[in-house]
Amino acid sequence: MARWTVAILVFDGVEVLDFAGPFEVFSRARTVPGPESRRSDEGAPFEVVTVAKTARPVRATGGLVVLPHHGFGDCPRPDVLVVPGGFGTRALLNDPETLEWVAARAREARVAASVCTGALVLAKAGVLGGRRATTHWASLDLLGALHRPELVERGVRWVEDGVVTSAGVAAGLDMAFHVVARRLGAEVAEETARYLEYPWRADGAGGVVAAPLDLGPPPAAAGR
Repeated sequence: MARWTVAILVFDGVEVLDFAGPFEVFSRARTVPGPESRRSDEGAPFEVVTVAKTARPVRATGGLVVLPHHGFGDCPRPDVLVVPGGFGTRALLNDPETLEWVAARAREARVAASVCTGALVLAKAGVLGGRRATTHWASLDLLGALHRPELVERGVRWVEDGVVTSAGVAAGLDMAFHVVARRLGAEVAEETARYLEYPWRADGAGGVVAAPLDLGPPPAAAGR
């Protein structure tokens, strides 16, 4: 099975769980169940990297310092692009270089996704188009102003409409499990959630599918 690259944008003021939650889900997913399969990255279906405008350290909320794997110039082509949120997204809305990079990588990716106010960046970069989307409850009106109010979903954990957006902070975990399920099947996503001891279910509870992603059938899972 070809390994997919997951590129997670990081920037000054990024919310820690916004990027760390999806990082954990994608990096711990395995098609072979059980804790032993997590002792190495051999056979991992995703390679997860962080990327920033440059390779210099970025300061997340709470003062956590993160050293990105890549800058914009040397980031591998992503299969999954994740744009997290945080107060730092407000600066990104007026950062043409970042907006152009997000737009270009979203066009290349099989899946473009956001967590929390990362949806504002997708909207400003022109990635959302006429799609339905959601964000943190405190920024729903701002998303409507940047996007279209009638396309903003309220009171949901995630929305799939050609792109995948999620509500705030911890909802990024639900988004990531949903993408894992779409790529590898519900059984793999549920086993990963069990390994992480996170109460996620593959019945779609809390989410809205307006237009499904076209990812093809999940590959056959080994060891099942």
